[in-house]
Amino acid sequence: MLLSPHILIFSHPQLHVHMFSCPYVSMSLCHHICMSPCPHSDVPLPPCPCPHPPSHAPVFLSCVPMSSYFHLHAPISLPFHVPYTLVPTSPPSHVPTCPCLCAPISLYPHPPMPMFSCSHVLYSHVPVPMSPCPCVHITTSPCHRPHPMFSCYPVIPAVHIPQFGRTEVIDNSLNPDFLHKFVLDYCFEERQNLRFDLYDVDSKTPDLSKHDFLGQAFCTLGEIVGSAGSRLEKPLMMGTATTHPRGRRPAPAASNGGIPGKKCGTIILLAEELGNCRDVATLQFCANKLDKKDFFGKSDPFMVFYRSNEDGTFTICHKTEVVRNTLNPVWAAFAIPVRALCNGDHDRAIKVEVYDWDRDGSHDFIGEFTTSYRELAQGQSHLNVYEVVNPRKKIKKKKYLNSGTVTLLSFAVEAEHTFLDYIRGGTQLNFTVAIDFTASNGNPSQPTSLHYLSPFQLNAYSLALRAVGDIIQDYDSDKMFPALGFGAKVPPDGRVSHEFPLNGDASNPACHGIAGVLEAYQRSLRRVQLYGPTNFAPVVNHVARSAATVLDGSQYFVLLIITDGVISDMAQTKEAIVNAAKLPMSIIIVGVGQAEFDAMVELDGDDIRISSRGKVAERDIVQFVPFRDYMSGGPGAGLSMAGLAREVLAEIPDQLLSYMKARGIKPPPIPPMSPETPPP
Repeated sequence: MLLSPHILIFSHPQLHVHMFSCPYVSMSLCHHICMSPCPHSDVPLPPCPCPHPPSHAPVFLSCVPMSSYFHLHAPISLPFHVPYTLVPTSPPSHVPTCPCLCAPISLYPHPPMPMFSCSHVLYSHVPVPMSPCPCVHITTSPCHRPHPMFSCYPVIPAVHIPQFGRTEVIDNSLNPDFLHKFVLDYCFEERQNLRFDLYDVDSKTPDLSKHDFLGQAFCTLGEIVGSAGSRLEKPLMMGTATTHPRGRRPAPAASNGGIPGKKCGTIILLAEELGNCRDVATLQFCANKLDKKDFFGKSDPFMVFYRSNEDGTFTICHKTEVVRNTLNPVWAAFAIPVRALCNGDHDRAIKVEVYDWDRDGSHDFIGEFTTSYRELAQGQSHLNVYEVVNPRKKIKKKKYLNSGTVTLLSFAVEAEHTFLDYIRGGTQLNFTVAIDFTASNGNPSQPTSLHYLSPFQLNAYSLALRAVGDIIQDYDSDKMFPALGFGAKVPPDGRVSHEFPLNGDASNPACHGIAGVLEAYQRSLRRVQLYGPTNFAPVVNHVARSAATVLDGSQYFVLLIITDGVISDMAQTKEAIVNAAKLPMSIIIVGVGQAEFDAMVELDGDDIRISSRGKVAERDIVQFVPFRDYMSGGPGAGLSMAGLAREVLAEIPDQLLSYMKARGIKPPPIPPMSPETPPP
């Protein structure tokens, strides 16, 4: 069986721990750290300067090779943890503070040893039980050819490492050439660290714990850009402590036997600066008399487009669909940004390869031809009829002419409109909030409740609301936000409602500003009884009714649902979302608390588009984010909340654009500025 690869990518700044003098670390049970070689050698452990009872004598708590970190400052990757305990016999009168202006970084939910983003370490003197290492080595199933997928992550100093993106899955290949590109902001003055994880995909689930980990690579964006031709090759390694998302036991990796640090393939990374060209080209092709490749049929042809790089190599930029069982295919028209096709250089070579599709992934090469954007822009003419040539056949057969022809049927180009074009043209974002008032949140009068109103800090619901609302309110001119609750018994008759107004006014549930929404939320907690179940469909349909009245692109509706638990009306919610996908509307779901949110991931629809009663949603309009991934607490909480806001709002611009494009709505011209009134 072949492997289907898939890549994930991350990026992060480095952490350093001061003065690691050898590749192994030992720790005493007091607040000291002892540097020593591995205890398996004959070198004795350095004595701890503190007076310890025999039961609290210094012990070696971990044996973790760090052979790649033989320098003064040892970079600590987030998958690497050292189990330790801090039990001082006589705590000092004060805890040392960091001399740098920086915030502590939490590597554990309750870290006994806070770290700072500089090279200092602050030792905590609170007795903490021995912490087992949270990392396990991830390995893969017995040897087979993978379905590879890569993911890219920003490697940041926090418990949660947000994922930047994923490639598509290439079926049955050991040498995948990924089509998906990652667009990154390059900053010369910053160290932009990246991590690439390779997985063998075994099913359609987006949960990485269900797939086989094949290896990872680390580099910086500067390394890629600074390499010859901006082309960098890095070995894929298993890593010394790669953590499985669900903490499953290690199993041997298919590629290298699961040995940490052993090479298990190579990743090739290419970087190219994007031009400022915003044009989008729409092309359609057909072919005639292609070679017959299938024994029992004709051919199943498809085309692959490559743009040339400055060093003479080629990068894949588009694949057509497969047309089954024909030698004269007509492919569907497709749109592609001109910068992706030629990076704005109209004379840059474009190579097109034609293949016969095979189910096992070993597609048969039919032939190829080259063209350029300037040639294609001439449209349908004799100049855009191309001979498909197989170079091997041409060398072997003297009378060989071609393996068929490909003809350009149509070519059109138009400017690509951006999110800012619509905002500048006057499109307003209407923001609606829906808050979960079900009993699973806990008694609001108890500090353990997710709805607990502490006099000292905001609860999870308030934090999520403020993080998102503070940004989106800037795009709403009247600053009036409808705020709804669901899952509570409401006065005066105590009936259960799933779309009651937080301000108590059913005819006008809008609150002034985010501060008004927070005030109405807190008042509602004091007058309603938390109950259940957790139904989303009523609030989705509530906003959809408003969105259905404004289809001209002048307004776009965003619904924020904050919830703590498992959804109760999944079928009805799916139907509501499928219907809402036709409207100018997006849905953000923020999950608070520690519940499992598998159903929310299904609603998100990033990998599998949501469907109901045989109908598939026209657009992906749902974005789900678990709040706990961004809540670190303490002084660093503000940074986490900014990350939450970025994550939940990241898809709104593309979702707005997808609606406008599907309806053929172009941004109105930017309103002229009114001339200043001359002084009297």
